Amino acid sequence: MTAEPVGARSRTGYDAETLAALTADAEQIVARYPDPRSGLLPLLHLVQSVDGYVSRDGIVFCAEQLGLTAAEVSAVATFYTQYKRHPNGEYTVGVCTNTLCAVMGGDAIFDRLSEHLDVGHDETTPDGSITLERVECNAACDFAPVVMVNWEFFDNQTPQSATDLADRLRAGEDVVPTRGASSVCSFKQTSRVLAGFDDGRADEGVGAAGPTLEGLRIARERGWTAPTADEVGPEDSAGAEVPPETGTAQSSAERKPSTVSDETPGTPDAATGKEA
Repeated sequence: MTAEPVGARSRTGYDAETLAALTADAEQIVARYPDPRSGLLPLLHLVQSVDGYVSRDGIVFCAEQLGLTAAEVSAVATFYTQYKRHPNGEYTVGVCTNTLCAVMGGDAIFDRLSEHLDVGHDETTPDGSITLERVECNAACDFAPVVMVNWEFFDNQTPQSATDLADRLRAGEDVVPTRGASSVCSFKQTSRVLAGFDDGRADEGVGAAGPTLEGLRIARERGWTAPTADEVGPEDSAGAEVPPETGTAQSSAERKPSTVSDETPGTPDAATGKEA
């Protein structure tokens, strides 16, 4: 019996060549997991690497590969911010505006870029080159304020350096991240890496450096070492003080009443007027 063509089994709008390539990659992804459903996150990155966002066709493809409904796939795709539901720019420029970066100038950087590019959060420049984002945290507080381009680090930024970076990206120039890979790849290429396909650049560039390693440098200078197992007490072995058991000293059962409502349930609290 003649095998059914791949395209005939799919409700997506992908052409036969694209669908065949996606299916082959999806098989590699799904094979990594004992439960195929666990492959949904990398599969979403995979379709994003083809379409530049999680399209309707991409959602249907993921659903077909994993035996899910389109609604189940959409529920995941709309939960995580790295999955885009509309076409993304070639470069996602994310400005950290969380506490430390904001204090160090992150908000000013975002405002300058927004004015310079004439786009707001999660909006893309008309030429399709840059999508601008506010990012909650880039996990690089020691280099604040931080800007990321397709999740590559650009540390210790200023409004001027950030706008210069954006101009170079739009001009098609190569830019070198402060740490990590030696260059910035496109959003689609980054999505393929996030899907779990090696691009051969894992060992490029500078890793941890500067402020990140300062504590280690001081420890080595002063000859500090980690305690041995014999030196570690019960409270240290778990990384925190061991809480007392219920009913023993210092537990909540030993707490003495501090208000009238503590002693008599149903009595209005003097401060709030509400019953306990």
